[in-house]
Amino acid sequence: QAIAHYEQAADYYKGEESNRQVVSANKCLLKVAAYAAQLEQYQKAIEIYEQVGTNTMDNPLLKYSAKEYFFKAALCHFIVDELNAKLALEKYEEMFPAFTDSRECKLLKKLLEAHEEQNCEAYTEAVKEFDSISRLDQWLTTMLLRIKKSIQGEGDGDLK
Repeated sequence: QAIAHYEQAADYYKGEESNRQVVSANKCLLKVAAYAAQLEQYQKAIEIYEQVGTNTMDNPLLKYSAKEYFFKAALCHFIVDELNAKLALEKYEEMFPAFTDSRECKLLKKLLEAHEEQNCEAYTEAVKEFDSISRLDQWLTTMLLRIKKSIQGEGDGDLK
C-alpha cells in the first residue's frame, strides 16, 4: 500500500514544474523503488532508479546523487542476472561518465568480478572496504546479501 501512496504523491508533485516539486516527486519515487526492491519487484525498482538518475544527472545541483541511483539500479540488475548488471553498468558509465570514477562503480566492478569467480571472500572484502568509508544502510545491506547468497550457492544464481 505504501508503494501506491508514494506513487500517487509523486504524480501530484510532478504536476508542478518548480525544482522543489521535482525534488519532492523524486523523493517519493525513490521510496517506491526502495520498497519495490525489498518486495523483489526488481524491474520496477530499476526503472525508477534509472529514471531518477537520468533526470538528476544533468541538473547541476542534483547530479552528485545520480551515481547513487545508478548504483542501486545496477544492484537490482545484479540480483536478477549478472550479465544484465554488466550491461547496465556499461550503459550508466556511457550515459554519465562521472559514474566511472565513483566508489559505487568501482565496488560494482569488484563485486561482479568476485561473483564471476564465485569468490565469496573477495565479495565480502570489497563490501567491507566500501563500508569502512561509506556506511551501508539497511537497504544496501539487504541487496548485497541477496547477491552474496547466489555466490554461496543458496539458489541457482538466479534469485528472481
